[in-house]
Amino acid sequence: MSTHDPSGPEPEGGGKPSFDKQPPQSGGGTPEGAPPDPYGSPPPGPPPPAGGPGAYGGTYGGAPGGQDPYGRSPYDQPPPGPGPAGYGTPGGGPVPGMPPLGSWPNRILARLIDYLLVQAVAIVVVLPFASLSDRSGSAGAFWLACGLYLVYEGVMLGRDGQTLGKKAMKVRVAMLVDGNSPTQSAAWTRAAVFILPAVLCCAGLWWLIDGLFGVFDKPYRQCIHDKAAKTVVVSTA
Repeated sequence: MSTHDPSGPEPEGGGKPSFDKQPPQSGGGTPEGAPPDPYGSPPPGPPPPAGGPGAYGGTYGGAPGGQDPYGRSPYDQPPPGPGPAGYGTPGGGPVPGMPPLGSWPNRILARLIDYLLVQAVAIVVVLPFASLSDRSGSAGAFWLACGLYLVYEGVMLGRDGQTLGKKAMKVRVAMLVDGNSPTQSAAWTRAAVFILPAVLCCAGLWWLIDGLFGVFDKPYRQCIHDKAAKTVVVSTA
């Protein structure tokens, strides 16, 4: 037998439990105490800076994986800092602190001065013994001049890297590796490679080939005799 009094006051809501009424939430977010939705909202805290690493790889505001946004590889970029001057060094020469390379007009004039000086000495020595109008006399003067030139250049370059012609034209020979004056071995090698092939074959042809090699050599303008001795001609002006 029911003891419910129908005339008594009904429970709030008509006696029916309410499932569609929830406590009001501030800001329209998730219910209080519930964990945030990891897929529907950003993580709490300030947003990461543009270009920084993302939570799931890539970058915020940039290309994925930290790559350049224009598709360039980091290995394609030049190293930081100012670029070197001249031929890859602050001084403009082959190694840091070395002067710029000697110009071709100065180098050619220096060689011509040296050749004329040595040839004049050879003529003075040969003239008392043979006439220069004879083939034997002119050939003897040339051979003697080549021998004198070999000794002259080997000795002078071994001292300070300069012959008289190079002093006049303000150029000098230097070791490619450090810019110092040539070693004795380098000085004599340079002189021998310039002279001996000219004696054994056609002097004019050899010197033309030797000189043109330096014109097209990059970046140090080394002739064949410079390549053999590992030297380079620089300016002293």
